[in-house]
Amino acid sequence: MNAIDLMMEEHGYIKRMLKVLRKACLNILNGENINYEDFYLMMDFIKNYADNHHHKKEEILLFNKMIDEIGTTAEKLVKHGMLVEHDLGRLYIISLREAIQKLKDGDSESKLDIIANAVSYTNLLERHIHKEDNVVYKFATRELKEETINIINNECNAYEKEHSNIKDKNIAILENLEKKYK
Repeated sequence: MNAIDLMMEEHGYIKRMLKVLRKACLNILNGENINYEDFYLMMDFIKNYADNHHHKKEEILLFNKMIDEIGTTAEKLVKHGMLVEHDLGRLYIISLREAIQKLKDGDSESKLDIIANAVSYTNLLERHIHKEDNVVYKFATRELKEETINIINNECNAYEKEHSNIKDKNIAILENLEKKYK
């Protein structure tokens, strides 16, 4: 499969989880009890699927080759744009996890931090995904040599075969959460 098409497909799953996360935050605003287990599942999906699985392919397989082959323009786009946003997203999820623990420990004000970090993450990722789908991936497709794209496709397919259980497990988590947070 074409690596960029696969990464865009993964963006679709990630965007679906962003909707689940926003809905869970809306439930908090509406006074419902927080389902900690569900929040942990959402954060696990984000960590294991969005970050470790998807972002790893971007960072290792695609972005490095873009920098090596295209040069300064790609380096600026990747290092000062995409990677900064990946790191910011990680910070929001770490802060979300900390806020959930504080709430569990009795700090009711931490509900604000849960909502703030979760919504900040969803807003960041929505914009980030839009940029990757409409700018970064098109730039890579246009500027990389065909042989480089073939190498990326082959490496991506091998990675997918080796880690297919991650995708299957996390899509199941997503689908179960979607039923709860319509």
